[in-house]
Amino acid sequence: MTDIEEIKKNLKTTKLIIGTEKTVKQLKLGKIAKVFIASNCKDSTKKDLEYYCGLGGVELVRLDMPKDELGIACKKQFSIAVLSLLK
Repeated sequence: MTDIEEIKKNLKTTKLIIGTEKTVKQLKLGKIAKVFIASNCKDSTKKDLEYYCGLGGVELVRLDMPKDELGIACKKQFSIAVLSLLK
């Protein structure tokens, strides 16, 4: 299963978290299984997520699509830079 298929499968569940702030908060609490970031995510955001994922041993997936395409793939009317899956 590709990363995009995994994201689309989890869109209908409550396991998918959209947004950097919510993802970082849940990472700090140790509740995240996997983090997805868009190809054109800000460098400061990437560094923060790499740090927290490294601390928690969470898989960080760098997607090959920009954030506006990721928003469309998730059927949202806004761009998405960061997505995560709850454990």
